[in-house]
Amino acid sequence: MDAAFDYIEMKVPAKPEYVGVIRLTISGIASRMGFSYELIEDIKIAASEAVTNAVQHAYKMNEDGEVVAGFALYNDRLEVMVSDSGKSFDMRKIRRETGPYNEKENVEFMREGGLGLYLIESLMDEVNVQLNQGVSVHMTKYLKGEQVELDAEKIST
Repeated sequence: MDAAFDYIEMKVPAKPEYVGVIRLTISGIASRMGFSYELIEDIKIAASEAVTNAVQHAYKMNEDGEVVAGFALYNDRLEVMVSDSGKSFDMRKIRRETGPYNEKENVEFMREGGLGLYLIESLMDEVNVQLNQGVSVHMTKYLKGEQVELDAEKIST
């Protein structure tokens, strides 16, 4: 089992005007954890893609829906979960049930050409998608992500 973590969760209406609220929250959390400006921007973009997808595709016209964003803060990483099912997360259960993204699954981002999910995967260290009553996207960014790149550069020179 992982070490203890702090968990923050927010639930917002599935409306475009609330995407920025989640972005600001992520920015504050990642900054407090010590992420660099560049990594904070990566995290914000990836989470925005997941939230925007939920806002645009999860609910029918005139249907009230919610997007739930959960943030698990560990010593070495930030885990971000975005769900359009409107249910609260059981963090440990979500981690057990999520699996690698499967190209054959009919996820709404794929109808848009797959660029949203591709962008999320390119910006985050780990990405898992769970399809149940809705879509849950689980993204992880490690605090020392830049260190790996710096070490690789030293080896190659």
